[in-house]
Amino acid sequence: MWKKQPPLLGDIAFSPSPSSSSAASASGDSEEEDTGFLEVTVSDMKHPPPELGPMPEGLSPQQVVRRHILGSIVQSERSYVESLKRILQDYRNPLLEMEPKVLSARKCQVVFFRLKEILQCHSMFQIALASRVAEWDTAEKIGDLFVASFSKSMVLDVYSDYVNNFTTAMSLIKKACLTKPAFLDFLKKRQMASADRVTLYGLMVKPIQRFPQFILLLQDMLKNTPKGHADRLSLQLALTELETLAEKLNEQKRLADQVAEIQQLCKSISDRSSLNKLLSSGQRQLLLCETLTETVYGDRGQLIKSKERKVFLLNDMLVCANINFKGQLEISSLVPLGPKYVVKWSTALPQVQVVEVGQESGAYDKDNIIIHNAGAKKHPPAGQASHNKVYLGPPRLFQELQDLQKDLAVVEQITLLISTLHGTYQNLNMTVAQDWCLALQRMMKVKEEEIHSANKCRLRLLLPGKPDKSGRPISVMVVFITPNPLSKISWVNRLHLAKIGLREENQPGWLCPDEDKKSKAPFWCPILSCHMPAFSSKALDLQLGAAVHNPVQSSLLGFSAVSTSLPQGYLWVGGGQEGAGGQVEIFSLNRAVPRTVKSFPVASPVLCMEYIPEGEPPESQLSTEQPPASPHPTVCLGLQDGSILVYGSVDTGTQCLLTCKSPALQPVLCLKHTSEFLFAGLQDGTVAAYPRSNGGLWDPQVHPTRLAVGTSPIRALLTLDETLWASCANQVTVLDATTLRTQQTFEAHPEVGASVTHMIKAGSGVWMAFASGSSIRLFHTETLEHLQEINIATKTTFVLPGQKHVRVTSLLICQGSLWVGTDLGIIVLLPVPRLEGIPKITGKGMVSLNGHGGPVEFLAVALSTLAPDVLKGDQDEEEEGEEEKPPDLVENPPPREMRKKGILLQYRLRSTSHLPGQLLSVREAPAGAVPAHTEEDGSIYEMADDPDVWVRSRPCSRDTPRKEISSVAIVSGGRGYRNFNSESPRRGDADSTLLIWQVPLML
Repeated sequence: MWKKQPPLLGDIAFSPSPSSSSAASASGDSEEEDTGFLEVTVSDMKHPPPELGPMPEGLSPQQVVRRHILGSIVQSERSYVESLKRILQDYRNPLLEMEPKVLSARKCQVVFFRLKEILQCHSMFQIALASRVAEWDTAEKIGDLFVASFSKSMVLDVYSDYVNNFTTAMSLIKKACLTKPAFLDFLKKRQMASADRVTLYGLMVKPIQRFPQFILLLQDMLKNTPKGHADRLSLQLALTELETLAEKLNEQKRLADQVAEIQQLCKSISDRSSLNKLLSSGQRQLLLCETLTETVYGDRGQLIKSKERKVFLLNDMLVCANINFKGQLEISSLVPLGPKYVVKWSTALPQVQVVEVGQESGAYDKDNIIIHNAGAKKHPPAGQASHNKVYLGPPRLFQELQDLQKDLAVVEQITLLISTLHGTYQNLNMTVAQDWCLALQRMMKVKEEEIHSANKCRLRLLLPGKPDKSGRPISVMVVFITPNPLSKISWVNRLHLAKIGLREENQPGWLCPDEDKKSKAPFWCPILSCHMPAFSSKALDLQLGAAVHNPVQSSLLGFSAVSTSLPQGYLWVGGGQEGAGGQVEIFSLNRAVPRTVKSFPVASPVLCMEYIPEGEPPESQLSTEQPPASPHPTVCLGLQDGSILVYGSVDTGTQCLLTCKSPALQPVLCLKHTSEFLFAGLQDGTVAAYPRSNGGLWDPQVHPTRLAVGTSPIRALLTLDETLWASCANQVTVLDATTLRTQQTFEAHPEVGASVTHMIKAGSGVWMAFASGSSIRLFHTETLEHLQEINIATKTTFVLPGQKHVRVTSLLICQGSLWVGTDLGIIVLLPVPRLEGIPKITGKGMVSLNGHGGPVEFLAVALSTLAPDVLKGDQDEEEEGEEEKPPDLVENPPPREMRKKGILLQYRLRSTSHLPGQLLSVREAPAGAVPAHTEEDGSIYEMADDPDVWVRSRPCSRDTPRKEISSVAIVSGGRGYRNFNSESPRRGDADSTLLIWQVPLML
């Protein structure tokens, strides 16, 4: 079978060559490369590169920008094709022709595998691009060309082969550099002869970077293409194709790198060792590996030594290795080096504990465990060490904090005694005593900040050691310094989730339907962290209705706790009994397992919920002289009896702030809000629009505007840009969200009985689920065109064979995944693009082996932005501090060192300044009085200054958006819990249950 790409234009010569599946399988030293693809020769004479002509007059500013972006696409493609030609002409061909050969033809084939085919793809793309460029000023279309050129399986095949072979090619080049001086000399000469001095590695990495570059250019083009433009849908589809391609290649590159890292580790271990057998079994997944600095502290907190280690987190073990770069530095500028490893220790994951400074008490049994600091025994005691400055480690800082706490208790007792003095003394009175107390409190605050700062980059692990002579277990404390706080967060989070991943219900937790049945769930897949009753009241048989997450940042959570807890805030769950009352259960998520914090009844079953964050007042109020303060976050409940209840957040006492009634007391099936209205979808086919009042809430006295949509219930609402989509039976009506006028109505399903039950937006598309049938459908947000249909039954049959009648009962899109809940209790996960393209389903997806005994009643996402203090720079803190300072301090601003801590100077006592000893005052100590920190210690504190500097390794301007870390959990609700991997029976009569999945932190 030939894999043939149809020519886009004439004058292309094809020459067939025999097929072969990979570089490694080709045999012999033949100079002709076996490819399995038709060789295409493109003549530059007949097909000159694309050239953009002079700009015509009368173009709109947007057209000018689009033309410039097209120029960038043409220029970058020309540069890329030139780079590919350089690899073949300056490196591959001379190496094949050289006598005597410094690299055999066989090795040349492996090194340059698939480059000729990649060049062919792009040569043909350039021909088609030239014709589009020539007619640009009349047609202005390019999106469909990208779709046609890069949606072919041939493109994915050649790039996949190249990416999968890249690590092998680089290691082959590295080996040849070390063993063949003539080859190393050849590479150096070629690099020096080139105008831009780019190395062979620099050229060969370009195919890996190509699609991300295309994506950025197309995103720019899309931003400058107005709605209704003929090229807009094509550009969105092109963005989807390229994102999908890039995602697949990234995943393949990640897997290839993982295999290479594990192989490199295996080389350092004896073939007979049990660790080698474990690593070479193919059952291990590498979740994280990074170079960390191991530090060893003495008894007084002084640093004895530090050394770089490579630490590998596998799915069930932690491995630490020494790094050896000896004898390889000369070639490091030409090709990236893979170091040699020497395994120092390895430990089964369940036995590894993360222990923060000052938080040891609950981590282990102090009475029965002796703790040794790793490496500390081999060194002389601290007193015999050289007379260098003392490095202050976190244990020392914690001891100093405890001393300050004891001193404060003493000073508070002295203050009580001073208050009994009869005489009046200038520097011995209550003002001075309060100054002492405040000074000690300030010193404690500074010390806590130093500990917090040191902990941000310190990973302290407790590992099992050999028992002592009496049989008591010995634990070893290993301390690593991570490159930055994000790295520390990542390690703590991945260690926590990897341990949960070893539980029985997660072994495996997902099924990847594939022909070979061997496909494993990817390392990023969600992990079931817990399942629990949805309601604390066991007496009532409560049916679930809805759930919503109310994100609340908790400043009390420690740095490590933030990495292991669920997304911060509260989960509200509502339900009730048909024909009886309703119930609301509120869970705190500021921990690894949710905890009920409040439970209260409501008059009728809860059918829907809407979380309304703290927001701006509607535009209509901005013109008034005194705009109202924006309301606090609220949670709205829609009830069966037609009530809408509005509650304040848990942190403000969960008060019921407002009660509204729907027109004719119709059951409230769904709720959605905009800055101006709260919309309620009702049972009788109308939408009620409640306008915001001056207090920022809705005025119960003002009658809502009734929007008649149809006669069937309004099952789903969706706010989209300036519009509101409302589903009624099998049709969807699009309304203007401000004027409330109907714009248009379209049919979402040919069958009238297939009512639209769920609508969820991603990118430029909306996915819909229906009351009957097992399909979900995708519609374009702008043209309302039907773009894709997926039958969920084809996925669920892998778990429950023979069950062909499936109905979709819930939908959710989160971080590139479409979650689909079914009436069988099965949850399906389908990959969708994350960018602003069309959210088409492009992969096979996965099926969860954990589900419910009855229908999945809802899927909700809990999402919070993590650790704002970590991501906050000094500049922000200074500005906040300046706003808060009293007026008399702003005129004489304190020096920067003083401002850094943001402490208010409330006292200015100078009468004791001539006395000896440390100045005990709330003011900052003078610079000379601060003990000198060494370089290692100082770097820890600097890391807390501006995260963007150490995240991006460059200073950043004020308006650069700060990098956010998203903590995500997915919650499903339904009757009972069922593991489809075991033979547990289906129990639809079980209690309402929540299942919570955690996703690894997105850093």
